[in-house]
Amino acid sequence: MRDRLAEESNKYPHDKSNPMDKVIEILKILEDNARLTPKEIAEMTGYDEKEVEEIIKAKEEDGTILKYKTLIDWEKAGEEVIYAIIDVRVTLSREKGYDDIARRIAKYPEVHAVRLISGDYDFQVVVKGKSLKDVAFFVAEKISTIPEVRDTFTHFVLRSYKEEGVLLFKDEEDRRLAFAP
Repeated sequence: MRDRLAEESNKYPHDKSNPMDKVIEILKILEDNARLTPKEIAEMTGYDEKEVEEIIKAKEEDGTILKYKTLIDWEKAGEEVIYAIIDVRVTLSREKGYDDIARRIAKYPEVHAVRLISGDYDFQVVVKGKSLKDVAFFVAEKISTIPEVRDTFTHFVLRSYKEEGVLLFKDEEDRRLAFAP
């Protein structure tokens, strides 16, 4: 356990004299592994455990820490899940701006992310469903019916290799035969 904590602490160099660096360091550690206890974070950083607890509590209360989340490989769990990325182009009006439209889209439970993007489309919407049909129905019946939506372009995710900074595959040994001319 101590070896793992020592190895982890090398990932997050810190400047103990700058209070904001301390907060950022703790946030980065939690983002990487939210299961670490304040005691473990204190051991990794050399900070006082009570101070780590206070920083975490303050960041939860001020909304900097929004949620603690577990990343699941649903394929390994045997659950059929389909993700789609939907590019959405909208028409703005005096009454409805980007924020208004994004809030409306974000309220649907199928929606996992809504991002304002640059390029040909205005929003990128990430949707999760049980089947291609579920996602297609969602786009046709919910997204496309929003009056400000001009058009959509849907990309279905065929396979994920990395999510939230985590590789979803193990490096395999190269099984090719060596070739010498």
